[in-house]
Amino acid sequence: MHTRTILKLKDLSVCGQLLASFDGPENIIIKSCLLPICCALFFYCVAYSNSYHSHYRDKDEDADWKTGLCDKLQSMQRFFGLHPSGELDKETLAVMKRPRCGLSDVEQFGGTIRWKKRTLSYRSIHKVFREAWKLWSSVVPMKFRKRSRKEADILTASFVADHEDGTPFDGKGGILAHAFLPGSGIGGDVHFDADEDWSFNSTGFNLFAVAAHEFGHALGLPHSSDPGAIMYPSYNFAPNYELQLSFRDVKDVQNLYGEFSISANFASLFSKKPPPRTPDKCDPDLSFDAVTELQQEVLFFKDRFMWRKHPQFDETAITLISSLWPDIIPPFLDAVYENVDGNVIVFFKGHQYWTLRQLKLQEDSPRNISHLGFPSRIKSIDAALHFRIERSTVFFTGHECWRYVRPPADCRFVHFFKGNIHYKYDSNSKRVVSTSPVNDLLECEKHNNEILTERR
Repeated sequence: MHTRTILKLKDLSVCGQLLASFDGPENIIIKSCLLPICCALFFYCVAYSNSYHSHYRDKDEDADWKTGLCDKLQSMQRFFGLHPSGELDKETLAVMKRPRCGLSDVEQFGGTIRWKKRTLSYRSIHKVFREAWKLWSSVVPMKFRKRSRKEADILTASFVADHEDGTPFDGKGGILAHAFLPGSGIGGDVHFDADEDWSFNSTGFNLFAVAAHEFGHALGLPHSSDPGAIMYPSYNFAPNYELQLSFRDVKDVQNLYGEFSISANFASLFSKKPPPRTPDKCDPDLSFDAVTELQQEVLFFKDRFMWRKHPQFDETAITLISSLWPDIIPPFLDAVYENVDGNVIVFFKGHQYWTLRQLKLQEDSPRNISHLGFPSRIKSIDAALHFRIERSTVFFTGHECWRYVRPPADCRFVHFFKGNIHYKYDSNSKRVVSTSPVNDLLECEKHNNEILTERR
């Protein structure tokens, strides 16, 4: 019997009890707010979904289900690199509201599930699906053949709302699609929400990107907590970024189906364009594009990713820049600084800069750096540093330093980054007092690091 990878909504008794605990007409507003939260939590309540069927429960049972719910919420928070508070804070709710795949992130598949044959047939109506299958067939010895009329191993179709597979869609936004693991019958099938605004570019939801993700599930892959992977659960398609399998995607699917018998030509092609790797905080050659404070946090930017260091976080986890600022801030930044007094954070890339006030993009962004008074010969900013008390900002461009003001007494130490080295500068003695690898700031623990470091 085929094992489904998605719970039925009617099985989610935990959230039903959460709503029931706010019984009475005086709590109708609270219940209306909790309902969408419960729907989002359904992905993370797998272990508790069938535990409580009785309407009445004693205090011990009440404490047990609340503890279980918090445990699952913490699992979800760790998966997405959030502070595992077990509470529905603002950032957790923002993650839950992101468009995403309909499969669970924390449910265990219970062993390896894969196709036994090397040639699979599929039936679809979109040409873009052929390109999505090519992504996977380019790294494993599998062939995917389209069929127009005959029975196929994998069926792709679009549905609205309840389409009688136990996993109804939710209209625009929310769940974009879901798939079933390899197997007979519905196994391997992929369903798309017909209510979504699908496209073949950056408007709406990119069908190619979502299909590539769901086809990974159809091959037997679970979700990945690597934000650079196609198998990351949240929709993370970035305009102007070529969609390709990450190093993690490639290794995971090859663990299921093996690698090609590498010929000289294939090895040469693979070495010229290897799959992109998500930056690893334990990489001894790690360097940052930019570093800035943001309220209580310190953000370390690299490519299209960033690490968020916070006093309350158990670890410094990596996430996508777009997870905090969707479709606003470009990747591969040159410099970033925060002006606390103005509640402003400024991002630089090339000859442009973007200004966010109260974390909202200003209408005139992006602007040319010439608006800041730089002469036309200055094409980009290497680094920026803001001093709060003096209300001045220092810009570094090559060997030049602009608008430099001596740091005040309460800002004795200034931190500089070049390559993979962190320099701590004492503004009183006017000298560098220590140097260290940048990894030390990210609290690198190699045994806990999920991102693979194997080199080809």
